[in-house]
Amino acid sequence: MSKVRVRFAPSPTGFFHIGSARTALFNWLYARHTGGTFVLRIEDTDKKRNTPEALRVLLEGMKWMGMDWDEGPEVGGDYGPYFQSQRQPIYDEYLKKLTDAGRTYEKDGAIWFKLEGERYSTYDDYLKAEVEKVKAAPIVIDDEVRGRVERAEEMDFVLVRKDGSPGFHLVNVIDDITMGITHVIRGEDHLSNTSKHVELFNAFGVKPPKFAHIPLILKEEGSGKMSKRDKGALIEEYESRGFLASAVRNYISLLGWNPKNEREKIDIDEIIELFDFPGINKGNSRFDEKKLSALNAEYLRELNIESFTFLARPILNKAGVVSEDADEDYLQAVLTLCQPKARSLETLSELCGYFFIDNYAMDEKTGVKIAKKSDPKELLGEVLPILESIKSFDADSLKSALETHAESKDQKVFAYFPALRYATSGQGGGPDLLPMLAVMGRERVVARIKQFIG
Repeated sequence: MSKVRVRFAPSPTGFFHIGSARTALFNWLYARHTGGTFVLRIEDTDKKRNTPEALRVLLEGMKWMGMDWDEGPEVGGDYGPYFQSQRQPIYDEYLKKLTDAGRTYEKDGAIWFKLEGERYSTYDDYLKAEVEKVKAAPIVIDDEVRGRVERAEEMDFVLVRKDGSPGFHLVNVIDDITMGITHVIRGEDHLSNTSKHVELFNAFGVKPPKFAHIPLILKEEGSGKMSKRDKGALIEEYESRGFLASAVRNYISLLGWNPKNEREKIDIDEIIELFDFPGINKGNSRFDEKKLSALNAEYLRELNIESFTFLARPILNKAGVVSEDADEDYLQAVLTLCQPKARSLETLSELCGYFFIDNYAMDEKTGVKIAKKSDPKELLGEVLPILESIKSFDADSLKSALETHAESKDQKVFAYFPALRYATSGQGGGPDLLPMLAVMGRERVVARIKQFIG
């Protein structure tokens, strides 16, 4: 059994940001790849921001993406508590170890960590010092992604704030020690903290875990790190818009990791098998919602029709397109036609709404385009008796009857198709026309053509 233990340690703020989701996913993937343990640890010491509702958003977002945790809230484990707000006695115990070793001092109401060697307790002291007097030995970090990183900590730093609450650096390191974390996988914006953390690990006499700092996710336009205020930044947004979790998870896994097989759509089991540190990029990734949407469409097209219908029904119901008691056979027949054309569940009501409602919008540009070639009302007047009298209203019978009529008029059958589609759907494109008419049924089709002809 692997001894790998990784952790995702978010602060619940009411949002599940795509950057946080990617950090969680990379930790989860590495744990699953190595047969290790994925720990969820909650940094909830900010009582104003960290509410039960904020925690719910986080946990539900992780569950939606299929990231199950081996230890943490709702699961338990041997290394708890898994909420920092419940771990104060542990922090007190470890802080005492530093104090007893002469590595802390009090200043301005806060408790500071005393670096060894010729260091400085304030930035002003550091600036006043002569450069040649600085003798701080650099901390060497053999990062799994960045390679060798050297950074010297020149200034003491705060361990406990003025209000008595423990600072990020202290609790982060203590939690990693007491939870047996072997690998810390986090965003490269934390790289500047790592030398402080290594100093603390050394002060506690504990070998630091291995570090892997993953690249940042940039905004869609490529300028600056993506934040929760940017378009497309929140996981809950994709869930509410009907994106498939498997597609979102697949896309996020490729933000900063390359499986080196030139494919973008990869099953989660294969991602787990391939995922490892050598595949993580050093360069930053740019978020691209168009790529995510295209990948989501691929996943949608592969769903069996029962699953597709199950997901589509509540979205179409919410859009006012189908009722709660809509006929399941008709709904499934419509969705079978529309699924290959679907880009997302979010836009499904626009794609197939006319199958269910009679006051569908008529695309004016399409109407003008059709009228330039021939009079659609005249063409529809010719075929209406055929549609009313044809014995079997299925695609093959419709094709045969319309072809026979077209030949009698010295026309191609396709000359009638644009007018038929426009009158019955208000659109210029969509599923194959004759199967579309067959699914709609004779009564609906005839009524719409009569309404169009006037």
